[in-house]
Amino acid sequence: MSDPTPRPLDHLTLLGERSAPALVTREGAFDFAGLERAVAALAGALQARGLVPGERIASWLPKNRLTSLLPLAAPRAGLTHVPINPLLKHAQVAHILADSGARLLISARARLATLEDGDVPAGCTLLDEEGSAALFDHLEGLPPSDRDPEDLAALLYTSGSTGRPKGVMLSHANLWLGAISVADYLRLTPEDRVLAVLPFSFDYGQNQLFSTWAAGGCVMPLDYLTARDVIRAVETHEISTLAGVPPLFVQLIEAPWPPAAALSLRRLTNSGGKLAPSVIRRMREVFPAADIYSMYGLTEAFRSTYLDPALLDDHPDSMGTAIPFAEIMVIDADGGAAEEGELVHAGPLVGKGYWNDPVRTAERFKPAPQGSVYGGMAVWSGDRVRRDAEGLLYFVGREDGMIKTSGHRVSPTEVEEAAIASGLITEAVALGVPDPRLGEAIALVVRPDRRDQEEILRAHLKRELPNFMQPGPILWRTELPRSPNGKLDRVALKAELMA
Repeated sequence: MSDPTPRPLDHLTLLGERSAPALVTREGAFDFAGLERAVAALAGALQARGLVPGERIASWLPKNRLTSLLPLAAPRAGLTHVPINPLLKHAQVAHILADSGARLLISARARLATLEDGDVPAGCTLLDEEGSAALFDHLEGLPPSDRDPEDLAALLYTSGSTGRPKGVMLSHANLWLGAISVADYLRLTPEDRVLAVLPFSFDYGQNQLFSTWAAGGCVMPLDYLTARDVIRAVETHEISTLAGVPPLFVQLIEAPWPPAAALSLRRLTNSGGKLAPSVIRRMREVFPAADIYSMYGLTEAFRSTYLDPALLDDHPDSMGTAIPFAEIMVIDADGGAAEEGELVHAGPLVGKGYWNDPVRTAERFKPAPQGSVYGGMAVWSGDRVRRDAEGLLYFVGREDGMIKTSGHRVSPTEVEEAAIASGLITEAVALGVPDPRLGEAIALVVRPDRRDQEEILRAHLKRELPNFMQPGPILWRTELPRSPNGKLDRVALKAELMA
């Protein structure tokens, strides 16, 4: 077990050899000494803007030097970082800014121009990316902080099955111990070079930075358009470690790989959905030197389980067992331990609840079950799992109706509201249906039947929703099934689609 003593998150800059490479972006490279200086300068510049401890600052940018350093610099200055997925459109960004009460939004000039009147709340300052370059020239840097590990470090916005995205409150301790845990069970070393292709607005994506630095390794952030972009980066930087979601790995195994690049990969990690056995077999063929880690996590508690790569061939469907610092329980409807039931996660990786949302916090964050080793508050995941005789866990199903597509958690309600806002329809139901590439595709069932207007509806949705939230099939109906209490019968519609 790794050291369970949490430290301020910005101390990650102190864990690597001073002259060892730490970060490579298109703007240049930092060793760990340079990483520390850059984080110190950026933290000082943020503080000099008059921002006071506890305030939130948001970033809405692709991966670059700034977005790689803000997750450490903001907490060093006592601020809470709010990374916004660069794929989101103005309506989602407006919600996150308003909900978080962000005092500063850093983004590119072109992105800021897409915001409409009312999208930016009063009191929130806009800073374009070009102007933010001066932040790194600040002369009075802040030294490594002495923040209380229980102070907030980040708000990560995640979708629920109903309502708009909610901000998960994560402390220095949550993120520090998550980094130490992952570096430990992935056996990361200072020699590892990690290609960070996942968005930093996700806990899985952000941990690409943190766990690499916890191990003293080097991370290369990449925004990619095609599998070829990833292959080229792996080849150029001799990447050893790649974290992904199922759709990415499907793309990668279908693409041609230079032998040396494929052999450089020693570690592949997957979360955000299950890898099909056929995909695992092909990954073995394409990347013969790589260990494949299958994992399960939820933003509210970061990461819960991983499967030892040695067990993958015999148990390809398993989520594995608890990661370091996580206590994972399977609880039945009566609150007792069971072979099949709800996954409940206790321990120091559990977040602090949802920002400014006590009602939904109380629904998900509850006292740990009786007999818990850690006790305290636990995350009741809403996911149904079973445990086999060997202690391995298996995912059975989601109880909250979330759609998990391309590694993203999508709220059906958010898709439905956007469709109704078009003015073309009065009712809509978004459902996840199995898809071999996406994990789940989004099917949208709408009323009334105006299928001659489908092109207009799709154009509206493309303006209002990011690509990963776009529906595949749109099914037009004159009537929708209803339950006895008059509500839309989602179960009946799902059965119809599955048939």
